[in-house]
Formats: sequence, structure tokens, C-alpha cells
Amino acid sequence: MARDKKTDGQVIPSKKISPSNSSTHSLDKISKKPVYTETPCVFHGYVVAIGASAGGLDALERFFDELAVDSGAVFVVIQHLSPDHKSMMDNLLARHTTMPVLMAENGLEMLANHVYLIPPGKNMTVADSQLRLVPKNPHGLSLPIDLFFTSLAKEFGNRCIGVILSGTGSDGTRGAVAINDAGGFLLAQDPESAKFDGMPRSVIATGLIDEVMPPESLAKRIVGHVKNVMEVSAKGKVSEPVALDVDPMESILHLVYQIGGINFKEYKPATVQRRIERRMQIRHVRDLTDYLRLLESDRNEVLTLKRDTLIPVTSFFRDTETFDLMEKNVIPSIIAEHQEQVPIRIWIAGCSTGEEAYTLSILFAEAFDKLKRWPQLKIFATDVEQNHIDIASAGVYSEAIANELSAERLERFFTHTGSRFIVKNEIRQNIVFARHNILEDPPFTRMNLVSCRNVLIYFDNNAQEKALLRFQYALVHNGHMLLGSSESLGTRQRDFSVTDSKNKIYRVLRPVSLPLDLNRGSQGVRAATRKATTSMHHDRQFNSEAGVIESGQAILLKNYAPPALLVNEDRQLMHVYGDAQRFMQIPTGTVSLEVSKLLIGKLAPVGVALFHKAIKENVQFRSEVIITDLGKGLTEHVRLTVRPVQVAPGQERFFLLSFDVELLSETNRLSTDVIDVSEVSNEHIQNLERELAVMRDSLQATIEELETSNEELQATNEELMASNEELQSTNEELQSVNEELYTVNAENQEKIEILNRVNCDLDNMTRAALIPTVFVDASLNLTRFTPEAANIFRFREGDITRPIDDFAHGMDYPDFMSDLRRTLSSAQVIEREVKALDSNSWYLVRILPYIDKPRNISGAVMTFFDITMLKDVQRLQGIMDSLPEHIAVLDPEGQITLINQAWRTFAENNGDRGLVFTGIGSNYFDVCHVEDGPDALVANQVSDGIRKVLHNELPTFSIKYPCHSPKEQRWFLMHAAPVHHATGGVVVSHVNITNWIEGDFK
Repeated sequence: MARDKKTDGQVIPSKKISPSNSSTHSLDKISKKPVYTETPCVFHGYVVAIGASAGGLDALERFFDELAVDSGAVFVVIQHLSPDHKSMMDNLLARHTTMPVLMAENGLEMLANHVYLIPPGKNMTVADSQLRLVPKNPHGLSLPIDLFFTSLAKEFGNRCIGVILSGTGSDGTRGAVAINDAGGFLLAQDPESAKFDGMPRSVIATGLIDEVMPPESLAKRIVGHVKNVMEVSAKGKVSEPVALDVDPMESILHLVYQIGGINFKEYKPATVQRRIERRMQIRHVRDLTDYLRLLESDRNEVLTLKRDTLIPVTSFFRDTETFDLMEKNVIPSIIAEHQEQVPIRIWIAGCSTGEEAYTLSILFAEAFDKLKRWPQLKIFATDVEQNHIDIASAGVYSEAIANELSAERLERFFTHTGSRFIVKNEIRQNIVFARHNILEDPPFTRMNLVSCRNVLIYFDNNAQEKALLRFQYALVHNGHMLLGSSESLGTRQRDFSVTDSKNKIYRVLRPVSLPLDLNRGSQGVRAATRKATTSMHHDRQFNSEAGVIESGQAILLKNYAPPALLVNEDRQLMHVYGDAQRFMQIPTGTVSLEVSKLLIGKLAPVGVALFHKAIKENVQFRSEVIITDLGKGLTEHVRLTVRPVQVAPGQERFFLLSFDVELLSETNRLSTDVIDVSEVSNEHIQNLERELAVMRDSLQATIEELETSNEELQATNEELMASNEELQSTNEELQSVNEELYTVNAENQEKIEILNRVNCDLDNMTRAALIPTVFVDASLNLTRFTPEAANIFRFREGDITRPIDDFAHGMDYPDFMSDLRRTLSSAQVIEREVKALDSNSWYLVRILPYIDKPRNISGAVMTFFDITMLKDVQRLQGIMDSLPEHIAVLDPEGQITLINQAWRTFAENNGDRGLVFTGIGSNYFDVCHVEDGPDALVANQVSDGIRKVLHNELPTFSIKYPCHSPKEQRWFLMHAAPVHHATGGVVVSHVNITNWIEGDFK
């Protein structure tokens, strides 16, 4: 039967952090996916919780590879992580999704299209859209997936999605039940595609999983669920709804009752409608008409809807305060009041998967030991769903119950096998599990305790009243009844006393002794009686003649016929004839029409015996004369006679009980068979005693044989149990360590692949750069080198780990080793220009510290750049600077690319400070551009001449021009010659010929 949900645990929020503070895209360049650059979407309310353990990294990567980055949902990954290992999961998953991947922190606000990871050594819950973290208990069993799923169900209801991926054990199973109860969506990885199938198979076994798929398909299914995308069948479009003459909801409930056997019309409409809407969303059906059509064509969907409405949400010792009160007050009271010859009887209605039944069995077993009394105990645990009964009967539960039961109770009442706990026979033997419908099947009887917790809340008012009446009927006088925290007695409060109003514990004041009409409720018998009586009177014709006839019959009956009672087959009084009230009494308490409770004195047992024989053989029976005490000193000699009343075959049978008052002279006359009640009873008792004696002898012999065998088995069993407990304890620890090691190993394997990729990138980069590079460790031993470095140091592959000073380097660099040591000691970067000893080559030697983590120098890196060409250029520049002529080199566009010192000095002396107009990068044609004035002609001739040289129209160009200053007269000769190189261009030189023109030179 469905149960309500409950979660507990609350953590204190701390300071929020901004997601932008986390570095999550360090490997974006490696990832093949486009970088996620959108502003985070507005949170739409769907949270996807993904539980994974051993083998989960591969499943997570496959999942996120296919997951759209704009689904609008929040994704939270909960893994089993070693508290001593730093998780690399954020970096690893960032390679498979472009959504931000963040390691959760306490109080972190969840945002849509973000991925959050549980950190090592923490348990995580969610509250107010924030992630809350608390340290793990190092000594207890940690089930982080169950914990987060349960809190998520409480916070987000039907907007939560639970996913179980590869892993060992059963973590996530209890949390999945909570999500399903809240109306959420549940998915599991196909066990065939999982490296470890323990977790997926455990959660699939609950029967609550909505989809079982490989990780790639799960990603697409989640996006479809969140966006509520209508999937169109490959066979064609969905057909248009067909108008129906009946209410679709009514038809759906009828179909479920017809196939599933449960009448949900007696449940609260809102509850049923909510579960139907959930199934419609999962199956992507838009309206009730289409869903009815789906149910009619898919029997499995009918059974799924039935299963989905009956949520088995329960646990051991649920509502601790209630069971503490039961342990302290109620159970001792039941044991103290019970009679030794009868067993203690308990009915647990709506037992779900059996946890509450075993809880009460544990409490009674502990109470028996404490009180040193061991009466017989019988617990009847019933539920309307056969699958729940099967689970409860098996008595096998996941490791999650370790958080619900103390270590002492687990050790005494359960056997630990792998990741499962199995109920021991000590408490299992007291329980009978059976399928039973509270509202339709007959109730149990003579119960000392009836427990029905969190079942009535799903019924409508009439069904609640019907169920409570049946519980009242089942209880003995002063029997106890336990209800759920949200349930009440309704209109039956007057029939119960309150033991504890908060925990809903009651004692019955007035048991219902009247047998219940199971089809018509508590008023069935009275209604039937009234109907029969009314019918009898209604059919009479009250005319005058009939009135006279009936009056005469009444006189005859009163004066000559004995008093009599008309009774049905259930011994219920239907009609009274004559003056029979002197043989009857009305007891105090609840009114009952059962004949055995109405007859006085010895008439009651004699009447019951006569009815038993008459009902069995359907003939008339008569008792011996019974001396009846009428009170006030009056007695009468009465003979009871029971006669069957002939009715049509197949109809209800009736019997007439008459009271024949006998005179003393008539006591010896018998006209019919007389039954001696004492003789019949004694004969029956003797037969039973003989059968009992034979059974006792047989049972005693069997017991003696069993005791002999049991003693031997007990000794062997104790040894095996001791060994098994040690092995189980060791196995549990190894399993936990193995799971954490597997997770760490998977992360390390992924990291190694990344490092191999980075290492290959580094090798290819160094080969492409063709730069000699040498790596040494902190002891100056060779650790790595590029092939080009072998030309300087004569390295070979086998020289790795040799000291660097063992090798001759062929450079004029006497301070080489001292510079290396200075870099290692001070982290100083050193650069030197060094000449090769055997050639004119030059190298720029750069020595850098090798830093593998902050402030830790573990070696040095040396690079050797060949700067021979740079030295040649420097030499050429020196030659040009030594010439007195003003020289500049122009490219084919006229840009000045090179000048000598004479050019630079002349330009600065003539007003071009900083060489803005005539320096490197300036266009020489712009310098020569003069629109008017005396210099315009010369400037235009220079421009034309240089262009012709550039275009190979002239081999060279020369021109003499004046360049007077205020202080002196100056003449220059400009010469332009082409540069014979692939880059092209011209060399322009200006020679001062003033002395030649003035005749200073002969």
C-alpha cells in the first residue's frame, strides 16, 4: 500500500561563491566541442541527479557526450569518492561537455545548464536551490546517492530526475523510491552496458524505474522529458483523439480495476490524477482520451500505472518517537494483559515491503527478553500489492538499512551477505505475509494491535470510514490501534480512547461485535432487517376482512403457539413471535442482534448447539428440558426447538427457534428427536482428546529427533556464523576500499591519457620549433633533450640520468655550470650570447627554472637559439654605420626598412627629432612629395627616378641637388640602386659634394 514520504537532515548554509571563480575550461582546447559561451539560462526548475560509483566515469563521459548544453536543467553528479584523494572529475568531465563544470561548495546556488560535482569526503543535500555539504561520518556506512535523492525529492517534487549509472552495491535504491513517490522521473543505465551492474540492477528490482537505457540514450531521454517533446512514432503521426461517450477518467479507473484488481475510485481523486498525469508525461501523451487508448492497447502500462500509484515508501523504525513510545508503553502493556493460553495477535495493514512488520517483531522480541516472558506471537502483515508482499516475504534488504537500525540490532536480527541484509528466522517466523485488500476482503479478528500507518491518507472519506470500522471489528476489547501521523479516527472517535494524540496511538472502547456486511458497510445488517420487515408489512392488504383474520391469528399465536424467534443463517435475529422477551436480555455496550448474546442463562449455549446441528443437517432438533431462571425467584422448564424454514432453493436460509414451556407431567413425552447437549459435547471432547493424545505422542517423538539433530547443527552453525561475521566484516571493508580505488584508478587512467596527449603535443612542438632544448633535474642530471641539442652536446638516448657536466658542449661558455646552479638556487632566468668554438656560429643561451608546482624548483630548462644570422645583421649594420654617406634601404613600396648612423644624425640635426618622418617605417615617397616651391621639381624627379629603378626601368638613378641651410650652402648627390634579393627594393645614398662643387678638391 502506498506510503507517504519523509526526509530529514539539515545543514547550515555558508557563504556563497560565484561560479566564475572556478576554473573549468583549462582543457577546452583539447575538447572537440565548441566552447559554451552563453549566459546561464534562467533556472526552469528541473534538477537531474546522477548517481554513479565504480565504472561510473565511462558512463558519465558517454552520457555528457550526447547531452545537449541548452536543456535548461541543473545536473548534479554524486559519486563514491575516496576522502583522501583529490578528485579530478571536474577537469575530466569538462572535456565532454561545454557546460560549466563546478565542484560543489556549501551554499552554492544552482544555475541552469551547469554541472555540479560532489567533493570528496562530503555528503551533499539540496535546500532552497542551494547545495549543502556536511562531512561524511568516517565510521558509519555512507550512502551519498540515497541522501541526495531523498533531499531532492523533498525539495523539488515532480521536477526532479534521478539517474543511476554503473556501480556496486545498492546506493540510490532508497532515494529512488522517494523520487518516485514525489512524482519524479527515474532512469537507470542498462546493466548490460555497465561495467558494474550492482547499483542499476538493485534500483531496477524495485519496479519503479521508468526507463532503462544505455548512457547515450539516457541523455536524449532526459532532454525530451524536460522539454516535454512529443516523440512521433516512426510508423506515422499520432492519430487524432476520438470523441468518447464516457468519461475517460472513469474508464481508466475501471480498466485498472478490471486488470489490476484495485478500485482506485475509493482513493482520493487528486492522488490518482497526479499519478496518471505523471505517467502521461513519461509516455508523452497529451490528454486522457489518448492515454485511455494507450491503456487499452498496452496491458503493461495498466500494471505500471497501478504499481506507480501504490508507492512502497517505508523504512525500519520510521518515526523514531512513535516506536520509542511503542517500546516503552504499548508493547509492555500488551504483554502484561495477554492470557498465556492465547497468542498475541497483531495486524499490520498496508505493510508495503515489510519493514514495519519486522520492526514490530524486533520490538516484541526485545520486550520478551527484557520481561523474561516468551508468549506466542503472530503478526499478520498484509498489503494490496503482491509484489510488495513478495519482497517482504523474502526479507532481503539493501545496505541502506544500516542507517535505520543500530549495529546491535543488525548483528542480532540480520545476516549480512555482500551488499544485502537478510532477516533472521528469529523474527521472520512470527510473521505471516499475505495479499489483502482492506476495503474489500474480510478483516482479521481478535487482534491485540492493529497498525495502519500512512495508508488512510490516500482513501476518500467513505473508504476511510469503512477501513476504520473494519479495524475496530478486528480488535479485542481494549486492543491498541496505531495510525499514521497525518491520519485521524474521524467519526469513530467516540469508540476509542487516546493513548497518545501526537503519535496517533488509540485503544478501542467499544469493539464492533456485529458481523460486518462486507459489501454494504456497517449499516448492511440493519438495512437488510428494515427492508425485510418493511416488505412484510407493505405487502399486507389492510382491508377490514384481512384485519379480522390477522387479529384472530394474533390471538391464536398468543394463546396457543409458543414464543419463537426467526433467525437467519448467521444467527442474527430477524423477527420475534409472541412473548419471547422473558427469555431474552439486552446487554450493555454496543447493540448486537446475535442470538447467543440475547438469550439468558443456559439457553444461550444450548441454542447455539441446536443451531449448529440444524444448520449442518438442515433438520429439526430439540433440546432437553432446561430449568430457566427468570429472576425474582421465578423459574420455568423450557425446551428449545430449532426448525428450518423452507424457502426457495438458492436463497438465504432461516430457522425458527421456539421456547416450549413444559409442565412437569409432560417432561417425559417427546414427539421429536431430543438432543442431549452435554452428551454431544462430551463425546466431541473425548474424540478431540484422543486425537490430541496421538498428535502429542507423534510430536514428542519428532521433537526428540529434531533436538538431537539441532544440537549438532547448532554447534556447527555457531562456528560458521562466527567465521562468516569475520569474513563479512572484512569483505565489507575491502568492497568499500575497492570501490574507491576503482574510482580513483579510472580518474588516473583518464588523466594519464590527457598527459600522454600533452606529452605528444610537447614533443611535436619541440620538433617543429627546431630549437635545441635540454632538461635537467635538481641534481643537474639529464632528464630530456631535443634532437637538435645533440649537435651541441653530443647526446645519445642512453645518456638520460647522466650528470650534465659529463658532456662537452663546444661553446665558449666557461660559466655554464655556475649559471645553471644559480638558476636552481634563485629561480633567476639567465641569458648569455655565446660563440661556438669550432665555427662562426653564435647562440643565445637561456636558462630557466623548471617549476612543477608553486614555489617548487625541480630542475632547469636550457634553450639554445642560433643567432648567427642576427650577428651577421649586426655586423652589416656596423659596416653601414661606419660610412659617412647617408644610407637607407627601401622596400618595393617605398617603406624605409634600414638606415645607418649618418642618416640618423643628419635627420635629427635637420629637425626630425625621433625620426618621425624619415626613420624606419616611414614612406620615402611621402618625404619626397612637395607640391610647390623651388624644391618641388627636384622632389618629383627623385620620386620618379626611384620608382623607375624599383620597376626595372632604370639600372640606377643619380641626381645632384642643393640642400642649403641658413648657415651654409650645401650640395648633395643622391644615388639609388636596386637590391638584388628576393625581397626587392632599392638602396638610397646621399653624398655631401659641397666641397667638390666649391673647388676644395683638385
